[in-house]
Amino acid sequence: MDIQKVFVMGSGAMGSGIAQVCAQKGISVVMCDLTRDVLDRAVEKINWSVSKFVEKGKVSEDLDTIMGRIETSSDYARAADADLVIEAVFEKIEVKHEVFKKLDAVVGDKTILASNTSAIPITQIAAVTRRPENFVGLHFFNPVPMMMAVEVIRGMNTSDETFAYGADFVRFIGKEPIMVNRDIAGFILNRINMVSNIEAMRLVEQGVATPEDIDKGMRLAFGRKMGPFETGDLVGLEVSLMAYTNVYEEEKDLRFYPPSIMRRKVLAGQLGRKTKKGWYEYNTDGSRKE
Repeated sequence: MDIQKVFVMGSGAMGSGIAQVCAQKGISVVMCDLTRDVLDRAVEKINWSVSKFVEKGKVSEDLDTIMGRIETSSDYARAADADLVIEAVFEKIEVKHEVFKKLDAVVGDKTILASNTSAIPITQIAAVTRRPENFVGLHFFNPVPMMMAVEVIRGMNTSDETFAYGADFVRFIGKEPIMVNRDIAGFILNRINMVSNIEAMRLVEQGVATPEDIDKGMRLAFGRKMGPFETGDLVGLEVSLMAYTNVYEEEKDLRFYPPSIMRRKVLAGQLGRKTKKGWYEYNTDGSRKE
């Protein structure tokens, strides 16, 4: 696959992870965000993650070579010569529309635009661009460097060529594409996962079980590396809440309505690891309190 440069809009957990996996596969990356402080923290996080891959022999190049492929900027114009632009900003349609209006004005006619949204229909996001046929969903999973699956989502106007390009790109960076042939809120894996996660939260809310026992059971019985509450704290409860809300607002299906316990935790600022308290409590070094 001939891809020289990827522009990643957003440097949070998802954006920085996407930038990392691209750089590890030899692609030049420009990672864009609003402030220098945010970008510097993202680079520090990527540097730490790549160093672990180097130590374990999971990449063939040294740390400096890989990190040398990642540039940072707050200028949308740096996307002008990108082959592929991937947006990984907050899960709010107004924010994504603002981003893509700016990107649409600067990128080349052949540039492929992609959103890493976890729940918002691709057609809805692409509607503000002049090139919906060049728009595709690329839904990575957290943590990006470790998770192999990437959903490739076809919007109503996505061309066959763009849909195939998305799958080829995913394979090129060493991941496995999960093809979503029809645009639907939440796509495939999240729709399945959301229903089970919501049921797990309701079981805790009703006093049937603790987060610890549910997580342990999901690991031991179903082979998951992390249970739903451990994963929720890693992703951030406010991020998950926005995704559930987006699917519910689109579908008006009570299966996807976030339980009260989750909504209250977000209102209380208990967002997970980032606030040291979510479903679990955490020490300053990030380890979980026992």
